[in-house]
Amino acid sequence: MSRAVADVTALLGSRICHDLISPLGAISNGVELLAMSGAGSMPEIDLIAQSIENANARIGFFRVAFGAATPDQTLGASEVQHILRELTRGGRMEVEWIPADDAPRAEVKLVFLALNCLESAMPRGGFVSVTRDDARWRLTATADRMRIEPNLWEALSRPAAGSAATAAEVQFLLAPLVAAELGRTLTAELSETGATVRF
Repeated sequence: MSRAVADVTALLGSRICHDLISPLGAISNGVELLAMSGAGSMPEIDLIAQSIENANARIGFFRVAFGAATPDQTLGASEVQHILRELTRGGRMEVEWIPADDAPRAEVKLVFLALNCLESAMPRGGFVSVTRDDARWRLTATADRMRIEPNLWEALSRPAAGSAATAAEVQFLLAPLVAAELGRTLTAELSETGATVRF
């Protein structure tokens, strides 16, 4: 994938996320109105409200992971922690974001793509710790059991190796491109119960 195609892909991701936010907001407002009318205690309404929360959380995450990021953009630690807290609420994966300072959005984008890779390797859930030391990032994952697809992880560390990927695995193809734009190299250490990704 060329740099131009990667840029267009990021803009497309931003556009899709942006266009989905408005209808989800309208549905959320409708649910609130139903609640005010007395229908909000119905199980069906609760299910819709939970689904909206989950969708908004995924969009917030995808907006960073798959959206455009200019060199001068930054994200604050509190904003990133909020996104991750909403994303993992009620789920099987827990993420601890340790960096306290603002970080370049492009670097957070790469962290989120790496998180997406780790999530796919932890079907039963697990714990991921994210740290940053002297501009070097490390994601440390632990789980009862990891499901590792060797070809995908090889493509993550060595893009030249190439790998076929499904739509659910596109993060493995995008992460090396983002890393190259940042002048970084992704490395991954994998085991049956954990993984460490660095860049």
